[in-house]
Amino acid sequence: MISQVSRSSRTRSFGGALFAALFIVSVAACHSESEAQQASDALQAGLQAQAAGKLDQATTDYQECLKHDSTNKYCLYDLGTVAQAQKQPVAAENDYRLALVSDPNYAPALYNLAILRTQAGDSTEAITLYRQYVQLMPNDAAGHFNLGLLLNQTGDTTGGSSEIAIALKLGPTLSSRLPSPSPGISPTISPSIAPSPSSSASPSEEPSPTSSPKPSSKSR
Repeated sequence: MISQVSRSSRTRSFGGALFAALFIVSVAACHSESEAQQASDALQAGLQAQAAGKLDQATTDYQECLKHDSTNKYCLYDLGTVAQAQKQPVAAENDYRLALVSDPNYAPALYNLAILRTQAGDSTEAITLYRQYVQLMPNDAAGHFNLGLLLNQTGDTTGGSSEIAIALKLGPTLSSRLPSPSPGISPTISPSIAPSPSSSASPSEEPSPTSSPKPSSKSR
């Protein structure tokens, strides 16, 4: 009799512990879903504010997104584009690098970071970034074009010519942006060749950078 009572007590104890564990897991899952939804809502609010040219509000919204999802590559990238649009290259670079920590193959962040490293005079890293970018986005003419110009500028005219040929095949209109060669002067990338930053559009999209001006693009 005592043994039966003991077994019954242990069964009830185990059942209670299992219920408690399942309850904790359920609460944690609900909390996780709530955090994800809040992050998504903040991101969408930021995108809308950015599209309307309200960059300070977009920054606030993207930072709110990161409070709920600190490694969200879209929020980090969007913060970077806002900073870039506001002429804050150091902040923009930091955001792009954080986005790449979250996803090393996030093509838009690679592209815009390459632009910033080019502007900072770091051709070596810029070339590395563009190479990675065109591997991920082989049909993006602007990526091949900028890489080709940089290779020419650093003395790799064979590689540069090859990349520019690919770019012109993909986007023939880029021929108008080729710098005119001058004796003794290496061609450099002009600001018009480097596309302005644009926002991530939505968490489900990974757009390649656009060459059309978008002063209201991405955040900080």
